[in-house]
Amino acid sequence: MTTREKDPTLVVVQLSGGNDYLNTVIPHSDPNYYDNRPTIRYPDEEILRIDDDVAFNPHMRALKDLYDEGNVAVLHGVGWENSTRSHFRAMDIWHTAEPDVVGTEGWLGRAIRELDPEGENPVTAVNVGYGLPRALVAPDASVASVADLEAYGMLSSIERREHREALLQRFANMYAPAIGSGPVMDYIGQTGLDALKGADMLKVAPEQYSSGVEYASGNPLAQKLRDVARIHFAGLGARIFYTEHGGFDTHASQVGNHPKLWNEVSSAIGDFWDDLREHDADGNVMMFVFSEFGRRVKENGSGTDHGAGGVAFAIGPGVEGGMHGEYPETRAEALVDGDLAPSVDFRSVYTTMLEDWFGLDAAPMVNGRFEKPGFVRK
Repeated sequence: MTTREKDPTLVVVQLSGGNDYLNTVIPHSDPNYYDNRPTIRYPDEEILRIDDDVAFNPHMRALKDLYDEGNVAVLHGVGWENSTRSHFRAMDIWHTAEPDVVGTEGWLGRAIRELDPEGENPVTAVNVGYGLPRALVAPDASVASVADLEAYGMLSSIERREHREALLQRFANMYAPAIGSGPVMDYIGQTGLDALKGADMLKVAPEQYSSGVEYASGNPLAQKLRDVARIHFAGLGARIFYTEHGGFDTHASQVGNHPKLWNEVSSAIGDFWDDLREHDADGNVMMFVFSEFGRRVKENGSGTDHGAGGVAFAIGPGVEGGMHGEYPETRAEALVDGDLAPSVDFRSVYTTMLEDWFGLDAAPMVNGRFEKPGFVRK
């Protein structure tokens, strides 16, 4: 475990919809990339070259700058065997670390219980956004959830109660069809009413915040990460943050949509780390960026369909920057039903973060023991 002056903190950014791996970390030396993507490929003169084999999407400039500083670990080929192409099921698997059965506890929910076993801090974990991500859900794991930190501090107690009830109903609607209303209502009955309790503590964060960094006002992820930064600076003991940016289901119009998405994600992440550095508050923070699956190697004419193996990123001064793992083979014979074959089990990635970042025993949280890719700096 890395030694730090402050407790290690994890910020999870979920890219919902299935991010296109090949147009994110581009295998520019691979002829198969160009053969399979006559319409949506990037020409060599536009890409942000990393080395002789791969490059970043040209709209990932801020992330490329962080990479050049040694603060980005690119995690190749992340997924699991016998991948599903269902958005809901794939994200459910990522959230519960249960590929073979429908899980009822989130992997981070289990971590929250270990980080705060007595449930003393209602903001040990904070979801910045609507609903309750299933990754954070577990009995006796209280999670604060706030959609708009600025507005929340101004809400009356009646409005806060209505907001709480609406959030819990959204949670019930999302998960009852998958795991049954019994477990969902048990969770709400036990700990669900604590889900916004910590937000009363969070309302002090905007009051204490000042920064020379201007986050883009029209960028939803930038605003969410600004809220993450403000809560982090407030020193409330939050250890896990979760947020989401959607729109990555690029079946059509990918040439226009995917660059816009990565411009939003990359610039928001760049602003976030600039803000943390300005406040000398980056040393104990790691960010993890993932999507539920990658997309097909062969384009469909204007976009890409659901795939399997994907790419994830770990970001921060505590990571071993660079490439981790091998880019999956793109030869037709190596593909699995037209998809990149996952080469790194996502639970291995979780194990590294849980054990080498948080210092926890990962096995009970990821349902087994997995070889760890070494992307946390020792």
